[in-house]
Amino acid sequence: MKYLLQDLKISVNDKVYIKDPESTALGRRIVENGILLIHEIGFENFTFKKLGIKIKSNESSIYRYFENKHKLLVYLTSWYWGWKEYQLVFATNSITDPSQKLLKAIEVVTETVKKDDSFGHINEVALNQIIINESSKSFLTKEVDDENREGYFLVYKRLVHRIREMILEVQSSYPYPGSLASMIIEGALHQHFLKDHFTSITDCNKKVMPPVYFRHLIISVLNMKDNV
Repeated sequence: MKYLLQDLKISVNDKVYIKDPESTALGRRIVENGILLIHEIGFENFTFKKLGIKIKSNESSIYRYFENKHKLLVYLTSWYWGWKEYQLVFATNSITDPSQKLLKAIEVVTETVKKDDSFGHINEVALNQIIINESSKSFLTKEVDDENREGYFLVYKRLVHRIREMILEVQSSYPYPGSLASMIIEGALHQHFLKDHFTSITDCNKKVMPPVYFRHLIISVLNMKDNV
């Protein structure tokens, strides 16, 4: 199976970048080390100048791929949600029971991230921490409506819609499937953040991980059997 996935590519809207970073070795180094550097120093302190030093390349070479660091962050968040979508589809494709399929999907989008050897230049664990801590900065901007119209967030919204449809397959009369689907995805990020930083205001911890909470939530809200 590993060899079947070696040529898999996660697609990102081409309007996010100037030149596809997956098309060259330098581009992949920019993405790989951009993730590591943002994870290390935070997005606010991250600059293309610092990234250029890290990869031993001119700052100008990075600008040939991304217009600014905001576009790089949008690229990374889009790649992450595309990767999560691929995992979700792969994990649920052979499941026929709607309840089991939904619960498996919830597990995929709320679990603690592990390294995926299918993408050698991407550290998914570090990227997950960036998504937890920094992803809201990709859309909490004055330009969000314009960027939304340009399709910057299409992959993220597509993942929400997939879970929304799974919710409706389980309970077609549930009136708020989109709100529930988006809350699960964003709520998982928030619970992982609280678990690591604000432990007094969450019940998630090393013994009770976010997937356990969200499984209980979805079963309760949709009146599912707890033995699914």
